[in-house]
Amino acid sequence: MKNNLLLIVQLNDSTKIFFDPNTKENVTYQQLKDRCIYEAETGLWLLPLSKNAMFCVDDQTVEVLKSVTVCVNVGRFKGQTVSVWDLLNSEYITDSKRRELVQKYKDENAEALQEIVTIVTTIIRDTEAQGKKFAFKGLRKKVSASDLFRSQLIDKKTLDELNQGKKTVQEVTEMDSVRVYLEGSNFIAGVLIQPSNEKMSIYQAMRKGILRPGTALVLLEAQAATGFLVDPLANQKLSVDEAVSCGLVGSELHEKLLSAERAVTGYTDPYTGAQISLFQAMQKELIVREHGIRLLEAQIATGGIIDPVHSHRLPVEVAYRRGHLDGDTFLLLSDPDHGSKGFIDPNIHEKSSYSQLLKRCSRDTDTGLYLLPVLEKEEDYFYIDEQTKKALMSTKVEVSRGYFDHEMSRVLSDPGDDTKGFFDPNTHENLTYMQLLRRCVPDPDTGLYFLKVFTN
Repeated sequence: MKNNLLLIVQLNDSTKIFFDPNTKENVTYQQLKDRCIYEAETGLWLLPLSKNAMFCVDDQTVEVLKSVTVCVNVGRFKGQTVSVWDLLNSEYITDSKRRELVQKYKDENAEALQEIVTIVTTIIRDTEAQGKKFAFKGLRKKVSASDLFRSQLIDKKTLDELNQGKKTVQEVTEMDSVRVYLEGSNFIAGVLIQPSNEKMSIYQAMRKGILRPGTALVLLEAQAATGFLVDPLANQKLSVDEAVSCGLVGSELHEKLLSAERAVTGYTDPYTGAQISLFQAMQKELIVREHGIRLLEAQIATGGIIDPVHSHRLPVEVAYRRGHLDGDTFLLLSDPDHGSKGFIDPNIHEKSSYSQLLKRCSRDTDTGLYLLPVLEKEEDYFYIDEQTKKALMSTKVEVSRGYFDHEMSRVLSDPGDDTKGFFDPNTHENLTYMQLLRRCVPDPDTGLYFLKVFTN
């Protein structure tokens, strides 16, 4: 019985980076543990394996299949020389077909190898051809079904069902496992003012002094880096250019938000001209690491790392394989206690991760968007955009009263003026400021001047 069980020894993690060999799905460690059985004799939790999951091949067969290589000219392996064993274990070959072909080799030995190669390469070529017939809406451009398949967002069965007319593009798009990678999941769309429950865009809250400019900017950058800027009142998703054009955000933020949006549209490698991802731009020092980490943090929290070339998000293991993430960065971003905290909680003004802020949001019943509750309180600052500031500075107004009165301004700013507006408490005389200053004594330690006051 124990031979049919798998001992789970991985550490706990809240991210779906574990694989259930029975259901062929990515799960969290806790989900995998929930499927285990408890063995009273040892006190260990063991994962039962189905017959399909237990399919194994003897070492000699594996070595032979690994030694035979094929040059593949389509699909995920395009331009690569790959072993037959790796092709058999790729997403292109179903479990049943893999069993059939391995058994064919065992029965016929070397005579069957060329036929197996032909069958496998034909399956890959046909799969890719089928997938190109169907297009899905990506973040910025159309995404083919074959691309979703190569990114492990749909399996061979789903791709076959599309080709056979058993499933439509719309039905596949609405699958939870696909939708989150095409559209993203929950994100901070705006703010919910407390206690009035007024919905407001992030930029509007900044203009009204409810959000500090720095706090608002990083939230807007996170929106841009995860897909779109959002109008929470109209429930609209807009590109940065569209958002500036319609007034959702001001033009003074245009360049900064365009820079953040490149996490979706891609950065340009200055040496090759190729389109590269946010993480790759960080590696080439095209973007400041702290800034990049904050944007990656928002991407992971809202559904996954974005591949700008293919215009959709990726599962963690695929992002690793394509060079859009490395182990150290992922561990930093996934640690809720010691990881990156590049955002500010506007209510308590403490550093926070994007995930922590997201957990504090309320879901709007009308739009389904997530809004961050923010307390409305009087602050000692308010926001003035650059255009308004320039207009105010360029407009001159003549004032004839108060500090700006010409005569009063001259008196207050001229140290030689003989206006005696100060009082000496020792002699009870009215003096000018300079006369009173001459009666002060300098402190040798601080250099400050002090007026000695005599008491009776």
